[in-house]
Amino acid sequence: MTGVSYFDAASSAPLHPVARQALHASLDEGWADPARLYREGRRARLLLDAAREAAAEAIGCRPDELVFTTSGTRAVHTGIAGALAGRHRVGRHLIVSAVEHSSVLHSAEAHRHAGGTVSEVPVLRTGAVSPAAYADALRPDTALACLQSANHEVGTRQPVAAVAEACRGAGVPLLVDAAQSLAWGPVEGGWSLLTGSAHKWGGPAGVGVLAVRKGVRYAPQGPADERESGRSPGFENIPAVVAAAASLRAVRAEAAAESVRLRELTDRIRARVPELVPDVEVVGDPVDRLPHLLTFSCLYVDGETLLHELDREGFSVSSGSSCTSSTLTPSHVLKAMGVLSEGNVRVSLPLGTPAEEVERFLAVLPRTVAAVREKLGAPAAAVAPAPAASPTSPASDELVVDALGRRCPIPVIELAKVITDVPIGGTVRVLSDDEAARLDIPAWCEMRNQEYVGEEPAPRGTAYVIRRTTP
Repeated sequence: MTGVSYFDAASSAPLHPVARQALHASLDEGWADPARLYREGRRARLLLDAAREAAAEAIGCRPDELVFTTSGTRAVHTGIAGALAGRHRVGRHLIVSAVEHSSVLHSAEAHRHAGGTVSEVPVLRTGAVSPAAYADALRPDTALACLQSANHEVGTRQPVAAVAEACRGAGVPLLVDAAQSLAWGPVEGGWSLLTGSAHKWGGPAGVGVLAVRKGVRYAPQGPADERESGRSPGFENIPAVVAAAASLRAVRAEAAAESVRLRELTDRIRARVPELVPDVEVVGDPVDRLPHLLTFSCLYVDGETLLHELDREGFSVSSGSSCTSSTLTPSHVLKAMGVLSEGNVRVSLPLGTPAEEVERFLAVLPRTVAAVREKLGAPAAAVAPAPAASPTSPASDELVVDALGRRCPIPVIELAKVITDVPIGGTVRVLSDDEAARLDIPAWCEMRNQEYVGEEPAPRGTAYVIRRTTP
């Protein structure tokens, strides 16, 4: 291993040098209670007010519309709960997209358990919602709609402005989770509430932002607290808040140039990975996306094993593959998009990533994927198309593959091994109890030009039926 390359900025960006400087500088001045009138309190208040003004300017709101929370997740939970409570007389209907961050979906589930109703708007294969679908989901009893500014797993930007316009026409506030996009610029459109998280843009962890536009009906939940307009209880962590605001301003100053440079690097990865690695699907919108983030999925690869092997080679990447989750269920984002989930790799480049690190990644990836496939017993079809079956060779019209109790990507590997054992027009029935198979088998069929017939109930698990249509 010649070096270590951190390619997971979408999870948490490295602390920006400006954040570190601001944090250290404000430790000596920002320790006192900003609500007090003595000298130390006034100094702390000046730091807090300056940080709020800087963050509000970057976000595009008034300082008195912005509060600091203890995390981006807390900002989401607080914002959704307050907006729903403020509009409870209108109704208890909440709209979310199918690819929202888990913090939004957890809030939606809590709302459902409390007796509310939730509509989940589907997405296109690119991961983007249709504004028309959001408009169709609006009802007279809709209290709130939620939409991320850009997806955290595949980078696709959402049509926030168009959705906000539809919501405004219906008199419904729109909450935007802007955690992934705030480093690159303010969110355009008439949003009503907005949330973000400092560690996503190079600030310290433990600082979130919640903006609530004037005129939005909002009722803070929980015990009353006099701090942060009653919307975020507890003593403010002023040094961290100052560092968060300073780093947001700093990354914005670099955003224009870095956006162009990092997009060139991610475009290079998007173009070359399918050339270097057989049976790869690059997912997400190829154009309307964040500049630093891309995701691809590799057939016949265990995502967790691939991440470990890339880590051994010095690359820190993330994955939405089911095998990286203790629940063994596919990423809800990839599932909603209807794309391959196995062998999933998310690359998100921090500011300043050198082109040489990307080239080294492209050199290491092919042999790493090949080694994982070999270890899992992947078929030759993972390297080259399998030869057509001989007309004289015996072949059954239907084969059954028992993959019960076996996790991703084994069901797909076993399918690939036997598909040429049936004649053109013959079928393979794969028995699987792995939830990922419901997504990955249809995705395999699309990638290998075979026909996915559908799924059928089975005594155990599910039977997935595939018809061979090509050699």
